[in-house]
Amino acid sequence: MQATATKNKDNLMVLLFAAAVLLMPLWLQPFGAAYPDLMQKFAIFGLFAIGFNILFGQTGYLSFGHAAFIGVGSYATVWIFKLYTMNIFPAMLFGVAISGVFALVIGFICLRRTGIYFSILTLALAQMSYNLAYSVLTPITNGETGLQLSSQDPRSWDAATAAGEGIPSTNLFGLELSAFDGLAGFYVCAVFLILGFYVAMRITRSPFGSMLRGIKTNQQRMMYTGLNTKPYALTAFVISGMYAGLAGSLMAAVDPLAGAERMQWTASGEVVLMTILGGVGTLVGPVLGAAVIKYFENIFSAINTTVLADFYSFLPDGLANVLVTVTSLFVGKGWHLTLGLLFMMVVIFLPGGIMEGIARIRKRFSASN
Repeated sequence: MQATATKNKDNLMVLLFAAAVLLMPLWLQPFGAAYPDLMQKFAIFGLFAIGFNILFGQTGYLSFGHAAFIGVGSYATVWIFKLYTMNIFPAMLFGVAISGVFALVIGFICLRRTGIYFSILTLALAQMSYNLAYSVLTPITNGETGLQLSSQDPRSWDAATAAGEGIPSTNLFGLELSAFDGLAGFYVCAVFLILGFYVAMRITRSPFGSMLRGIKTNQQRMMYTGLNTKPYALTAFVISGMYAGLAGSLMAAVDPLAGAERMQWTASGEVVLMTILGGVGTLVGPVLGAAVIKYFENIFSAINTTVLADFYSFLPDGLANVLVTVTSLFVGKGWHLTLGLLFMMVVIFLPGGIMEGIARIRKRFSASN
């Protein structure tokens, strides 16, 4: 009976999540964020954060090098675009597979240690990958220029491009991702986000997910019982890396180029912030954290003194000038300051992230009723 109730609750959660994602172009309108490029970022980085949460939130291993898998997925996907086809499906399959193999190698090395030593190892190996992309691996990555498409690329699975037609668009079995003013690309990303959310939920509810939470709670005690926890942790690492590779493949699908900057340590740190801000160990929290950070990065950063002056134009000139000066410190180029203050407040007052705040509000309303 309880299992049936849990299953029904999970199905309802997936349906509500899918509805919220698919209806983004409508409910994001009042927030000024209902344009395809930004919604694609919400979906892609939400997927990235969901995968990272499997390793960090479920297993307790904090990685500072997960952006390396995004870079690997992007490079692998663009190479399929160059050599074989502009169809994103086989290209993304290849990108995810290569990311999984890379994660297996990195995980095998890093999981020999735990705690801060594991984190430092992931950071070191990710930075090595980043620097290799700019040096030794230049024939594969094209160095600082990045890997880009060319009309001279063979694309042996596609029909030959006629002279003067330029570079073809990425597509999903004929549907161009740039169709419908970019909404086609967003909905492709949205479908993968929903699928990624569903898979993460199934992992969380499975015996394997219980094993991961046991590792997070007390790995030493589990090992004392004679259980070898390393294969479970390595599997979680590989799954998390494949999620990151899928996010990287989607980045390449909607914007067909790949550069080493996607592998930088700051991108790895960003996904940590997304997960903590939304709620470590929760299913929806990392997606919310990713949306908040990308909203600040793209909307708050675009607010300048002209926009602020128009906003405060109903006030006396002296007061308006003061408010514009003060407010400009927190928007535009200062959006990082606002995000930092928000992150501090969440960590201090809501250690469980945004999801803890939502849970508190629900509890208060339930108590009042």
